[in-house]
This record gives sequence, C-alpha cells and structure tokens, in this order.
Amino acid sequence: MGRQDSLLKGPAAAKREQAADQEVGAVLADLAEVEAEIRRHSPRYAALTQPPAATSNEIQRLLDGRTLLLEYALGEERSFLWAVDREAVTGFELPSRARIEEAAREVYGGLSVLAPGEAGESRLARAAAHLSRMLLGPVAGRLAGRRLIIVADGELQYIPFGALPLPGGSGAPLVTRHEVLNAPSATALILQRRLARREPATGVVAVLADPVFDAADPRVAARSGTGGREPSPARSSAGSGPLLRLPWTRREAQAIAAAVPPGRSLLALDFRASRKTALSPELSQYRIVHFATHGLIDAQTPALSGLMLSRVEKRGAAVDGFLGLGDIYNLRLGADLVVLSGCETALGKNVRGEGLVGLTQGFLYAGARQVVASLWRVEDQATAELMSHFYRLLSSTGRTPAAALRLAQLAVRNDKRWRSPYYWSGFVLQGDWETVSLAR
Repeated sequence: MGRQDSLLKGPAAAKREQAADQEVGAVLADLAEVEAEIRRHSPRYAALTQPPAATSNEIQRLLDGRTLLLEYALGEERSFLWAVDREAVTGFELPSRARIEEAAREVYGGLSVLAPGEAGESRLARAAAHLSRMLLGPVAGRLAGRRLIIVADGELQYIPFGALPLPGGSGAPLVTRHEVLNAPSATALILQRRLARREPATGVVAVLADPVFDAADPRVAARSGTGGREPSPARSSAGSGPLLRLPWTRREAQAIAAAVPPGRSLLALDFRASRKTALSPELSQYRIVHFATHGLIDAQTPALSGLMLSRVEKRGAAVDGFLGLGDIYNLRLGADLVVLSGCETALGKNVRGEGLVGLTQGFLYAGARQVVASLWRVEDQATAELMSHFYRLLSSTGRTPAAALRLAQLAVRNDKRWRSPYYWSGFVLQGDWETVSLAR
C-alpha cells in the first residue's frame, strides 16, 4: 500500500493530473466559443439575454398600476437606480460598485448561515438595514402598495430583496408588505412575453423528486452481482461530500400532487426521477415543472452546472443522472413556471449584459415564463413546508406564483422554528409575473 501511495503521488501522477487539467481547460475554451456563437446566432437566446433596448414608453406599458420596476446599474465611481412605473421614469445616483457589493456580500454571508448566533443576527440586521438604505432609501416614498420588480446588477443578484428591511421602518422585511420578483431586464421581459405566446399545456404539474443517488440506497433491489457499474460518489454544490438523499422531498412532492385535480399531475419519484424523464417530451405537457433535488453549481463555469437526478436503475446499474445546463437549454417546455427546490439553484456566473448565467437562465431559455430557485443551500424540512404552502395557495386561491411565494414565505417565517431568514428567504422568483395559477 505504501508503494502504491508513492506511485500515486509521484511525478508521473502529477504529470497526468496536469495533462488532464489542460485537456479540461481546452474543452471548456471550445465550449465558451460555442456559447458565444449561440449568443450571436440564436434568436431566442439573444431575445432573452441581449435584447435590443426598449423605449421607456414600452417599459411603462409593460407595467400595471400597482407595479414598480427598480433597475440597478453598478459603476466604478457611482451607480444608478431607475424607478419605473406607468407615470414616470426617475433616476437616482447611488454609491460606487465597490461600496454596494461590499455591503451585499456582508448581507449574503449573514443570510446564508444556518445558525449565526445572537451576535451574527445583530450584525446581519445592521448590514441589511445599511444595504436597504442604500438601495431602497431613494424610493421609500414610492413603495407603498406596489409589487416590486427588481432588475439587479453584479452581486446584487445574490440578494433576496424581500429579506431586506423596509427603509425607515420597524425592521420588518420587505416581503411583509410587497410581492418581490427578479427579472434579467425590463427589455427581456417584453420579449419573453412575445416568445411565450402559445397554447397552454393540458397538464397542471410534473414533479421529479427523491431520486436514487447511490447503489447502496435501500430502494435498490440488488446491490451486487448485477453486472452494472456502480456510480462514483457525486459531490454536493458545496463540494462537502457525497450527495445525500433528501427524504423530505418525497413528502413535498406528494403534497404538491395532492393539491391538483386527479389525473392532471405527473409524480416521478425514486428511479423515475431520472434524466430520461426530464428529457422526455411528456414534460412539455405540464404548466408547472417542479424539481426537488440537489443542484450542482459551478459559478466559474456555468456549463458544468446542472441538476442531479437518479444515478442508478432498479437493479443497481449506473445510469447518467446529471441533467446538465446544455440539456436544459435544449428542453422545449410548455411551462409557465419551473420550480427548482434544491441547493443554490439560482446561482451562476455573472456575464455582463446577461445577468447570472445558470440554471434559472437555462429554464427561461427553454420556455419557462417564471423560475423559482434558491440562493443558498436550503434546509430540507423547512423547504418542504414552504413548498406545501406555496402549492396550496396556488391551487386553492388562484393566486399568482409571486403572491403565493410571498404568503408561503410569511407562513414559514411565522413558525418559531424557522424565524431566521435563512429558512424562508432563500427562494426567489425570476421572470414575468403574469402567469397562470393552478386554479385556472
């Protein structure tokens, strides 16, 4: 064993590792060229990510009387905020990119920690209030009674604005009084509505949840002697170890299916929560598509990001369970809403002019009008509770996804176990707010 270790760590191994790294780098460089070509020649991609600038009148016509759009542009010396409603477009000068992003990083660091302690909570409250004054203070007098559409820039795209305190108020978060959505840009919203004109899907919701990641899972009928290759251990989005089963996603999926009329849902659990199911044309028949699984995120190379689905079949043989970003871009969905109930599924690489290139952008490109996704590693049980509230509200009250998500977050926040914003504020909704509900 000692000799084997020395061979594995010797100069030859180092050279092989270096050669592999160079090969990966070359492949990724080729991939970047292909992506650039897609940006130049794909009308749908260009419409969503690099649309021609809309006029202020076009943007204002997009908004109804109770909607306020807040667009941020960060600059080296000074930044700007444009507040747009049906009556006016108003500009405000903000501090530099460095000052705003420093404050944003401090807030994100506090929000995404499971148990920050009393001192951490105090620091978070101060940092969030400071960021709120910078970003929302100039428009504090125009917020009352409005739905807020946030077009963020830079590291502001990692901030759930609904968790920021009301400017000049009691410290209550913005979500207590406002629906809050994110959008890649106002112009992209206009073009997204044009691209989304289609016949509605006939099914209500498709749910893929509780996949089988490992041949040692007790759901596998036989763990040896199958002739199949066992999958190598997959890593979580934080790289902290093998992917663990998410048992609460099963309850989450069953609650979602129970909220819709019989025969109008697809419930894909266990081995059926697979890449094959995700790529099947059947998925395009549903207005809502819900993935309850791990998201694997590579912020530096978004093309390596994706969702992890079942990696073994019933007898234990390995199958490809990785639904990569390339797969997602090639989907053709009829969905008004995609929900990514997993770890850090909203994150990606910030490409100037396009926003975060990640799973959210991929599903918008694939045809979804809205995407609900998470900004940090979410807690399994609290997420199941939030999603249960969310779908009950969609189904029983006819509320839009934005309204239902807000009320679901407030319901989780009102539970003393999950009072911390870590549990309820990590999910954000991006895209067009005018989508159908489950009740329609």
